[in-house]
Amino acid sequence: MSAFARYRQEWFGNIRRDTLAGMVGTFALIPEVIAFSFVAGVDPAVGLYASFVISVVIAFTGGRPGMISGAAGSVALVAAALVRGHGVQYLLAATLLCGLLQVVFGILRLHVLMRYVSRPVRTGFVNALAILIFSAQVPHMLHVTWHTYAMIALGLVIIYTLPRLFSAIPSPLICIVVLTVVSILCPMPLHTVADLGRLPDSLPHLVWPDVPFSLDTFNIIAPYALAMASVGVLESMMTARVVDDLTETHSSKRQECMGLGIANIAVGLFGGIAGCGMIGQTVGNLRYGGRGRLSTFVAGAFLLLLMVALRPWVAQVPVAALVAIMIMVSASTFSWSSLRDLVHHPRTTSVIMLATVAVVVGTHDLAAGVAVGVLLNGLFFAFQVSGMLSVSNTLSADGQTRTYVVNGQVFFASSDSFADAFDLHDTARHIMIDLTHAHIWDMTAVGMLEELIGKMEAQGMDVQLIGLNGASTRLLAKHTRLQPAQ
Repeated sequence: MSAFARYRQEWFGNIRRDTLAGMVGTFALIPEVIAFSFVAGVDPAVGLYASFVISVVIAFTGGRPGMISGAAGSVALVAAALVRGHGVQYLLAATLLCGLLQVVFGILRLHVLMRYVSRPVRTGFVNALAILIFSAQVPHMLHVTWHTYAMIALGLVIIYTLPRLFSAIPSPLICIVVLTVVSILCPMPLHTVADLGRLPDSLPHLVWPDVPFSLDTFNIIAPYALAMASVGVLESMMTARVVDDLTETHSSKRQECMGLGIANIAVGLFGGIAGCGMIGQTVGNLRYGGRGRLSTFVAGAFLLLLMVALRPWVAQVPVAALVAIMIMVSASTFSWSSLRDLVHHPRTTSVIMLATVAVVVGTHDLAAGVAVGVLLNGLFFAFQVSGMLSVSNTLSADGQTRTYVVNGQVFFASSDSFADAFDLHDTARHIMIDLTHAHIWDMTAVGMLEELIGKMEAQGMDVQLIGLNGASTRLLAKHTRLQPAQ
């Protein structure tokens, strides 16, 4: 299939399902975006406008069809300190710089760093997000009357049972309509969308950040922009990987990175806060058939329609309906099989997954959780590989030559064990170190080997290296004076 044909298929391959699923994604966006706007310390309109612009722009420029992007909590957490210290105008300037940095990340292909995020880390990331999505609904269920719980229960019944009888329209949309009609016909003490914050009452328009164009301004916004860009790319790449797994398809992570940057530049020009991929809303979109770019576009366009043209009606939607949808999204997002895997998988795998969950839930910082997971994964891997190193030795019949046979990987984590296997006070005068089944990886190993041989030669021993592979030979030749035997 040609690139044009594939792009056309991504837009028009499943118009009805993409449109309806995108509408579900819109309602899933509203409560989260408003909540994240409060976290960032900005007006809800700033977050809602941002979500509209990001979704519409990235539908054209992104590399992962079917993914919903908007003003996300991870970026809001980074932006909050900037807003408190310097105001919203500096946030808009940081958003523009954030988008530019993300385009540069894409040009430099920094998305390849995602290859180092292992499956246990991704599972922990997904599970932590599911927990955070659910915990974000808890405040809406505290200090309320029984009517709220009854409406949430009714919403969940509609969401989970209706698809068995009728699947032409996604059940969350029907849930919203039914619960809104019930609340209007039978007035009861319920919170509505209008109670969450001021909704936009006009179309977004182009703005330019009202900040001095100076080096001082750059010094203020640069650290925040870099953090926002890094966290946004990380969450978007993680979300794209989850979508790849769920749909059994591939996507262009580089294009997604650059597309996100372009979208965030547009967001800054329309007075919004930077955003990224939103896994909860994306899972909801996929669950109800959204697979193409059209679903992403509809999620943003329908959001603007709801916020401006249908504002009076949207304001009457009970929060209980949105809570029911987000509970469903949370349950769908969580990897329930990972609980069973805790018993069957290696202990280190389970520790990595649980540590990722714990850090993300404890800090509400997705980047921190993933960083801890990747670090633990690297440490455990290094420990396991270093444990596979073995060194055996044999002495010749005349007692003059000792041959050490090395098996395994010699690097920073195994170099001490390697050195400890050699006797510096050996009576043998000729030492053969056979590295046929070994590999020298880094400067720690190179330095250790050079030091070891130097100590042996100081004791009057004649040392020869044999069996080195090409890569190890080149590494030693470049950084030492050692001459492996041919």
